[in-house]
Amino acid sequence: MAIPDLQTIKNRFNIIGNAPALNHALSIAVQVAPTDLTTLIIGESGVGKEIFSQVIHQLSARKHNPFIAVNCGAIPEGTIDSELFGHEKGSFTGAHEARKGYFETVNGGTIFLDEVGELPHGTQARLLRVLETQEFIRVGSSKVQKTDVRVIAATNVNLLEQVKMGRFREDLYYRLSTVPIRVPPLRERKEDIPLLFRRFCLDFAEKYRTTPVTLDEEAQQLLMNYRFPGNVRELKNLAEQVSLLSPQKVVTADILRSFLPEDTGTHLPALLPSANELSEREILYKVLFDMRQDINELKKIVFNFSVLPEEPTAATPTAAHRTIEPPLMAANHHAKAIEVEEIRSLQEIERDAIIKALRRHKGRRKDAARELGISDRTLYRKVKEYNLHDIK
Repeated sequence: MAIPDLQTIKNRFNIIGNAPALNHALSIAVQVAPTDLTTLIIGESGVGKEIFSQVIHQLSARKHNPFIAVNCGAIPEGTIDSELFGHEKGSFTGAHEARKGYFETVNGGTIFLDEVGELPHGTQARLLRVLETQEFIRVGSSKVQKTDVRVIAATNVNLLEQVKMGRFREDLYYRLSTVPIRVPPLRERKEDIPLLFRRFCLDFAEKYRTTPVTLDEEAQQLLMNYRFPGNVRELKNLAEQVSLLSPQKVVTADILRSFLPEDTGTHLPALLPSANELSEREILYKVLFDMRQDINELKKIVFNFSVLPEEPTAATPTAAHRTIEPPLMAANHHAKAIEVEEIRSLQEIERDAIIKALRRHKGRRKDAARELGISDRTLYRKVKEYNLHDIK
């Protein structure tokens, strides 16, 4: 099976951009497509992870068989097992008849599990069994059934951190990430932003039968420097707003700025990413661990000096005493110890972050979840866990 070149694939699947990080991700998808390897697509919300799953399916031997995309974060915890694996009649309240699950109906095809990090632990165990043995059991049944389904998963959270926190199975993580594909956010492919914006504006001009808008040079720089936390999805929404509401067809920086969020200035100018850029969550954990190490070192220093002999009564202290006196205690010869504040637990930090986000957005959980970089379902669970229902 001949592998088409990247530009042909971009044209076929309407993928716009030439950034090296995008081309690298797409080349991995093309190479893994003819195999049956499980693939984990990693990327922030709105980067287009589902398009990559379609590329893999359409370039595989399964392209004539079913493809289904399942948003794991949108299915209630009580029914997700039934959705994926089916159920027998009477297996639970409301199960008036037997029902096939996705792994049964898509036999021979591909299942795309978006937001796989939102799967409950029980469902994670069932999924692991399917991946390892190609077997599953309907809810309420004892009969083992076979299936031949390729699984492509996607996540917008750091699953390794979820593993460390006990929220995701480690064995399932390594089983899913046989071939990881990282789809870059827009801030890592700035050169593609004007191309995408122009294409979206042309599409909306055709849809609404208007003249397409264009950006002047200053507006284009403003657009490229904006961080786009919602990535391509946010850029497309912005292009539609500007196409419909701009008072001029040549958009200036001042006009464009009126369509950008009010906190744009807090992100501009955007920092250029390094090759080994960490996510915000990874940076937080690194800072916490560094703080813990520093405090432990400080405790050792305090302990060592707490056992020194009492200060000599002579007017001038001995040379030995002057030599070993630490700078922190030199300012106060009567100080016997230094109080060290303990680091708060990660749960306390997480709770405070959620409270601050909810208050900033006046209780709007969808906006708060977006700021925190988690799904709506995860935020609802955290609100319930920390009893934050009244925070506004």
